[in-house]
Amino acid sequence: MSLNEFSAHIHPTTASIPADVWNSLVPSTNGVVDNPFLDHAFFLALEQSNCATAETGWLPQHIVLQDQNSAPIGLMPLFLKSHSMGEYVFDHGWADALERAGGKYYPKLQGSVPFTPATAPKLLVPNGDLDAQAALLQTAQQLTHRLNASSTHLTFVPESEAELAGNLGWLRRTDTQFHWFNRGYESFDHFLETLASRKRKTIRRERNDALADGLTARWLTGSDIKEHHWDAFYDFYEDTGARKWGRPYLNREFFSRLGETMADRILLIFAYDGDESIAGAINFIGKDTLYGRNWGATRDVPFLHFEICYYQAIDFAIQHRLAVVDDFLIHERKAVLRSQIELEEYTPFRKGERQ
Repeated sequence: MSLNEFSAHIHPTTASIPADVWNSLVPSTNGVVDNPFLDHAFFLALEQSNCATAETGWLPQHIVLQDQNSAPIGLMPLFLKSHSMGEYVFDHGWADALERAGGKYYPKLQGSVPFTPATAPKLLVPNGDLDAQAALLQTAQQLTHRLNASSTHLTFVPESEAELAGNLGWLRRTDTQFHWFNRGYESFDHFLETLASRKRKTIRRERNDALADGLTARWLTGSDIKEHHWDAFYDFYEDTGARKWGRPYLNREFFSRLGETMADRILLIFAYDGDESIAGAINFIGKDTLYGRNWGATRDVPFLHFEICYYQAIDFAIQHRLAVVDDFLIHERKAVLRSQIELEEYTPFRKGERQ
């Protein structure tokens, strides 16, 4: 099928695309979306909570591709951005350089999952048709010109999409992430047995220190997650945001909406002192991957961050036969967690032609 046999429709909201249509275009297994960040419910929660809307500098421009029979065959989640916040691909230097040269970097188009530095396809064509994927890229390029944007960027895409974009004249920048891989371990102790003695002792000491003095760790998912858990987690999240970035991107309503629509895809790992929760991390459960995202604590306990974010997540992945733990901060433990593998992440971009 040639490019001119497709038609493209631009949607200014996620809500304007029916959930069944959106999810039918996303990689799924037995009706369940493989990557939870690509689920319509995730994008809708961002939109309905006003975390990713025009008011916050994320104006949806989602592309839905149709064939000659008007059947949806492709999707690209796309936003018109007025800033570079919440992308985790730092292009502020480019923006500053262009401004100094008398140009304007914003607005720009961003094909991404807001606030989520996890690799996921953005050229969503169920049968993998390269012409359809190329048509999505071509539509984005045309939209760049129509909206007088400086450029279009696709963040955290698989290598195959980066290669296709490169073949069509897009430029590419790369970075690295570290993932933990499950080598068929039967238990956390089995994993430890594969490590050198020094590293094994380090992890055991850190775990003992983190949960000393009667502290405990608990896993919460599905219907076990109540509103009071979200209240506690949001306190943790806000505390971390205030310390590191000045302002968290996600609001309290967003997490309630996740709890209503995606609870079975969420794992909260909390640390308790008796009945008091003192730290917590949110993870998303994919088909074969556990995605670690945000964390926070109201008490400073040595090694508690490692325990709640990494060691408990790895233990959960082993027990639930998940192949990968994808935590964008896990590089902190790469010297200890031997099963880490450094992977390239890809961000293709294409400069527009402003009028």
